[in-house]
Amino acid sequence: VHGPWGHEVSWDKGALLVDSKPVKVFAHKDPAELPWKDLGVDIVIESTGIFTNYDGAAKHLSAGAKKVIVSAPVKDPDKIKTMVYGINHTDYDPAKNDVVSNASCTTNCLAPVVKVLHDKFTVLRGLMTTVHSYTNDQRVLDLGHSDYRRMRAAAINMIPTSTGAAKAVGLVIPELAGKLTGTSVRVPTPNVSLVDFVGDLGKKTTVEEVNEAFIHAASTGPLKGVLNAVNAPLVSSDFNGDKHSSSVDLPSTMIVDGSMVKVLSWYDNESGFSSRMLDLAAWMASKF
Repeated sequence: VHGPWGHEVSWDKGALLVDSKPVKVFAHKDPAELPWKDLGVDIVIESTGIFTNYDGAAKHLSAGAKKVIVSAPVKDPDKIKTMVYGINHTDYDPAKNDVVSNASCTTNCLAPVVKVLHDKFTVLRGLMTTVHSYTNDQRVLDLGHSDYRRMRAAAINMIPTSTGAAKAVGLVIPELAGKLTGTSVRVPTPNVSLVDFVGDLGKKTTVEEVNEAFIHAASTGPLKGVLNAVNAPLVSSDFNGDKHSSSVDLPSTMIVDGSMVKVLSWYDNESGFSSRMLDLAAWMASKF
């Protein structure tokens, strides 16, 4: 999907060698058995998709890690703080937050869009649809799955399915809790997705004012490098490898009756999200 990696990778004595630099590899079903203490590990990125509650993720702490970042929405957000870089990462408290969640790629795309609209025009309520590339939680050919739609062949179908991404925005922008919801349509592309957000605003505005708000937010302040404002007629493959969380498609912005807004925003659901994971890890490391 992303093409050849421009580094030499080999294997020797229990480690990957990346440009001759060893990266140790371990295989344990129980994270508590990993040698994080002996290795002096500060931050673990828990990206198995299995340990998405506090008790599971905290096993890395038992193994000696100082902090854990879960690369997914968590099952117990009352115990694990959800953080979206550029939105609420400065709320991180090293004395209280030993395990945090980086939410999902879709929440990382939607939250900057909603943040800009809410700060400037006040979002009263909103609906989101993510037109999302297929993932490894779907089937290549029709095969059993707990979700009867995800069991259908991913590369030849548009597949409606659920997502908690919109509701999760309320975890990082608390005043919007309960005011957003959404759905997902999985489509036959391997990477890059698109958020379609429709919101009811508290102030009358215009397409020009909305787009100017995105342009300004993308060029300065906490969303610089996180949010992008794009005025070119681009398509999904143009964003493959893009490291922004969210790239607003300015020509697609619409307004109805002055206060109902529609915004489209692109995101590389792989590299964009991964980039924010690194940003969050670096921020947390700076607080040791």
